[in-house]
Amino acid sequence: MKEQTHFQPKNFNWSIPVLLVLTTLFSCQTNKISYIDSQVIQAAADDENQEELDSLLEIEYVGDGEDRERYRSSATRFFDVLHTDLDLAFDWKSQTVSGEAILTLKPFFKTQNTLVLDAQDFDFQGIYLLGQAEKLELGYFYEQNQVHITLPRAYTRVDTLKIQLNYTAFPEKNSGNGSAAISDTKGLYFIDPLDTIPDKPSMIWTQGETAHNSKWFPTVDHPNERFTQAIKLTVADSMKTISNGILVKQEKLPNGLRKDHWEMNIPHAPYLAAVAVGDFGRVESRWKDIPLSYYVEKGYEKGAEKVFENTPEMMELFSDLLGIKFPWPKYDQIVVRDFVSGAMENTTASIFMEELRLDEREALDSEWDYIIAHELFHQWFGDYVTSESWSNLTLNEAFANYGEYLWNEKKYGQDQAKLSFLTEAETYFTESEYKQVDLIRFQYETAEDMFDAHSYSKGGWVLHMLRTYLGDEAFFEGLHFYLKTNALQSVEVHDLRLAMEKVSGEDLNWFFNQWFLDKGHPELSAKIDYSNPRDVSIRIEQTQDLSETPLYKFPLEISWYEGKTRKSKIVTIERATEQIQLKNEFPVDVVYLDESKDLLAKWTIEREAVELVKQFNQSVSGVARYEAFSTLTSAGGHEEELQSILPAALSDPFWSIREFALLYLESNPEHLDALVGLEEKVYELADSNERNSVRAGAIDLLAKIDPEKYQTSFLRYVNHPSYLVASSALTGIMSSETLTLKKEISERFAGEKNFRMILPLAGHYISDGIEGKGDWFRAKTSVLGGQSLYYFLGYYSDYFNKFPGEGREEALSYLFGLMRYDSKDYIRFGAFEGLLGYVDDEEVLAKIVEYSSYETDPLLQNYMSSFLKSLKDEN
Repeated sequence: MKEQTHFQPKNFNWSIPVLLVLTTLFSCQTNKISYIDSQVIQAAADDENQEELDSLLEIEYVGDGEDRERYRSSATRFFDVLHTDLDLAFDWKSQTVSGEAILTLKPFFKTQNTLVLDAQDFDFQGIYLLGQAEKLELGYFYEQNQVHITLPRAYTRVDTLKIQLNYTAFPEKNSGNGSAAISDTKGLYFIDPLDTIPDKPSMIWTQGETAHNSKWFPTVDHPNERFTQAIKLTVADSMKTISNGILVKQEKLPNGLRKDHWEMNIPHAPYLAAVAVGDFGRVESRWKDIPLSYYVEKGYEKGAEKVFENTPEMMELFSDLLGIKFPWPKYDQIVVRDFVSGAMENTTASIFMEELRLDEREALDSEWDYIIAHELFHQWFGDYVTSESWSNLTLNEAFANYGEYLWNEKKYGQDQAKLSFLTEAETYFTESEYKQVDLIRFQYETAEDMFDAHSYSKGGWVLHMLRTYLGDEAFFEGLHFYLKTNALQSVEVHDLRLAMEKVSGEDLNWFFNQWFLDKGHPELSAKIDYSNPRDVSIRIEQTQDLSETPLYKFPLEISWYEGKTRKSKIVTIERATEQIQLKNEFPVDVVYLDESKDLLAKWTIEREAVELVKQFNQSVSGVARYEAFSTLTSAGGHEEELQSILPAALSDPFWSIREFALLYLESNPEHLDALVGLEEKVYELADSNERNSVRAGAIDLLAKIDPEKYQTSFLRYVNHPSYLVASSALTGIMSSETLTLKKEISERFAGEKNFRMILPLAGHYISDGIEGKGDWFRAKTSVLGGQSLYYFLGYYSDYFNKFPGEGREEALSYLFGLMRYDSKDYIRFGAFEGLLGYVDDEEVLAKIVEYSSYETDPLLQNYMSSFLKSLKDEN
């Protein structure tokens, strides 16, 4: 699963801090977990008055109960479910599922006379044992989550039995107790079931991870179970259905209904079963003999074709790297509304959040390859080979996270792959400020707690370090052996270790013990002595708390440059203090430790500005050049050094450095005056750079330099097909002093539905005091959703705060409704941020305090608390 990642868009000028919600964490939640600024979290944790604040807000922290210390073993297998046959119909009005389930199963090993199935919030009409000639009604005891069925005799492991269950499932009952990764637990979701919301399609979709599929069919809902399945779905003939496996039959029924028959003849885990129903458009593609389909709301087919266009190439890459061809008969990707996570890797049928619903123009700048690669890699790691318990979740999610890296590396180059991967490291380091746990861990409160930056981000980095240590040949051959040996089975971490040992011939307990079975990361302090330039001395200390975290063993690359020639050596660090003599043949004045960024560690190294300039000018690694530029800009006081590298930064082959340089210049335009020809270079980037995000950054800078001078260019760029470019141009136009021009252009684009075009207009209406736009702001809330709505909420709040006569009370009601009831944590937080503009009103402040006490996400709750405490202290 992949959690949703929230990004800051171009032209986003709202000053209140953005809530960071992580990647991939978390699929698959890739909705992975919510990440909030680590300094805010730490401040809240360290504050002496936190107890007083908690009392004020009536905060109840989760995770402190006995369940957190309970040992979570793999589920004991009493029965083996061999096959599941479902016949389902849906009552859209009552939001219930009518089902007949026939389970074929056998005792796993021990003799059994009672069958226990997971079935959450069901009403059973009858349970039967099926025989050759007749069916026998069975007695049962039901306790809302499990049904205990009394069998007519004791069955042994040589017996096979079929149980029929007729039932109604109520997914709406007892729902809502989700987590940051998966925000609800209904298992099956009716979206706009009565078709009452304008422009919102009615649909059904499922989300089974972790143990939520037993909300709509009875099963043994544990990841170490595995069965084949057949699912029949009765729906309106106007709707499409998607499920695991192959659509083998469509049966016309009376009253405008149809029954679709789906068969999945390769066994998979219960949480990976899925259905989706809706009036979808469909885009068809193919990789070799594997049919591919992309399902999206009608009208968005051209966008889906672009968004998912790299799927065949991804399948080719992963199949080649692993030596295991894509192991399923087809692959569907479905974009739905209101998904409770980022995406989910259901076998042969991944479901994605609505942010991937883009029209053809929006898809030009689609950056969703990472989540598509994440879910696709799961089809091998998670679906084909499945973690036997949630304690071993990182065996699913770390691989999917690393699948993102492998795709970026192949398609976009190592620099872009590594820079994206470094954001994963920062995600983990942020979480490590308040939480450090083993990757494989058997104590947690709920299984959803496992969907964190450890399982995803750190796990992906651990795999990368294993690859770096073993080398590509051994690493990928080891993965092939792991998949082949454990095909269609459940695994634990030692299965991965044994596979890698089998291939490499090396005992890898040391690696797995420190990285998978222990917590923390190396914290390294380095001092480099250049007093003898022909024998540079390097001292490295591991400074982490060794009473809590391991003393690490790891390979470290040390590199340097002799002219334009790069030299390097690998040393093994395994003691608390290591002294290394470089014994270089030629004089060296700058040495780089882990220049290519292949080690998950926190470094403390004192470096002079001149060394950073040399790093920028010397390094063949784009991420190392990016690091040098970033460090110089953040340190302050290095204007001369920055001026020396800015021209090169604007022409750097790595687009991220060009983009970074433009952002820096936007905040520090004085450098443009000091360097001849720099403004001309910026215009060149704005006019013709091959990357739209770089063009947009250059246009933003031109608007900062002289918006009137470049109006003619902005009027040309605003028609660009890329929303990134057009949005920056529109912002530049709205920076003009000419109100008549702004009025003309704002009227031209007032009907836009893309948030990148909406935000500059909203900013103009607020900053230039344009009244009479209340209806416009209200209308935009109905066309924006997800991340787009989050970014708009600040403007929405500001407008009605500035012009209360346009509908202040309605705006407050809307924001409070989002804060209290929206399923997305970042939307709730966006509403909270917007409401902070009204805290001068004591009634509003009291209601904010009340609603913040309802927040169930502990990190978001702490963030709200810190803001409210700051307000209290100021007053």
